Formats: sequence, C-alpha cells, structure tokens
Amino acid sequence: MSDHIHAHDLIWLDSASVIEGMNAEPGNCQWHTQLPVVVRRDTDATGRIPVGIRGHRRDQRWAGWVRREHIVRIQTPESLTTPAHLRHSPFCWHPAIRAALDLLLMDWTWNWGITGSAAYALATGEPVLHAASDLDIRIHCPKRPDTKELLRWHGMQTRFPCRIDTQVEVSRGAFSLEEWLKGAPVLLKTDKGPRLVADPWKQENGS
Repeated sequence: MSDHIHAHDLIWLDSASVIEGMNAEPGNCQWHTQLPVVVRRDTDATGRIPVGIRGHRRDQRWAGWVRREHIVRIQTPESLTTPAHLRHSPFCWHPAIRAALDLLLMDWTWNWGITGSAAYALATGEPVLHAASDLDIRIHCPKRPDTKELLRWHGMQTRFPCRIDTQVEVSRGAFSLEEWLKGAPVLLKTDKGPRLVADPWKQENGS
C-alpha cells in the first residue's frame, strides 16, 4: 500500500468504472462517485490500492482495487476529529459523535482518528449511524506508549453513552486495545493478513 494512503482512509474517485476486481457492479451497490470508498488492508504486486464500498447496512460490503491515478481526494480519520466537523455535522446529537467531542477536550500523546460508520457519516452526511452504533477509533502508536496512558484512554470509555472500539496502529498493522489489555498474544491485522503476535511493537524479520 502507498506510504501516503492507509487503511481506513476515505478516497474519492474520478469514475465508477475504475474500480477493478469487484464482485458486483458499482451501480448495483447504489454507489456513485460523490461517495468515497474505504481503504482496506491488503497488498497487490502492481501497486493498486485495496478498497471497499459500503452500503447502509453492515452486510453491504464489496471489495475491489483502484489505481492511484484515479484518486481525486483523500480524507483521513484524523482530519475528521476537528470541532468543526463534529459540531456542525447533522449527526452531532448522536452518542458516538458526542463521545468524540469529549475526547477532543483531553490531551493525548498520540494522534487519533475516527473510522467506521461514524467517519463515513461525518464525511458524507449519509445516514449510516443508528442509536446503537459504536464509535470506531484508531490511535497512532508506532512506538510503545506509556501503558498508563493507554489505560487512561480505555478508562474514559466507561463515561460515554456508546461503545468505543479502539484500534492501535503500529508500524506493521493494527490491533484491538481491549484485546491487548487482556494480555498476549494479540491479533495483529496486517496488509498480508492477520497474525497472532506476542508484542505488536516488536519488529520481526520479514514483517
């Protein structure tokens, strides 16, 4: 995957016909170029970007590939964590968005961004959030952070009116913070598939 495009980024394309390898026609997914596709984890020998198209329901997901030259706009999860995006969103009343606003009030030692349904709703205005929607977050920790800080972040979740799912992004993939707090090993999601690892921050030969 490109050094400047990462899993969970939202990207807009110049044409619906440029998505390769899909198991459905874009029109049948009710997708059009005013909506983004979501970068997923995978790898391709020719340098194509792995993407997914999402519908309004959890079971509406389609996978494909695009070439970089067809990308016209990129929105990162971190760019959605601004007061303007959150407060002026038509979903600002939603528990997940209110929780994100609360997180903005505190200082953290890492960058964090919104992913999943909340990110898609914030970026597009599409009504993909519902009352029971989680707030999906990724935090960037390429170097091992202070465990106390991770515990403080995790402890904040009990204060919010929705479930928060935090994925910790490291140099070779991402893992669930909740799973890591339970003890090793953890499932590390990488571009080459999931792996069980004892230490997600440890670099390994061939990783």
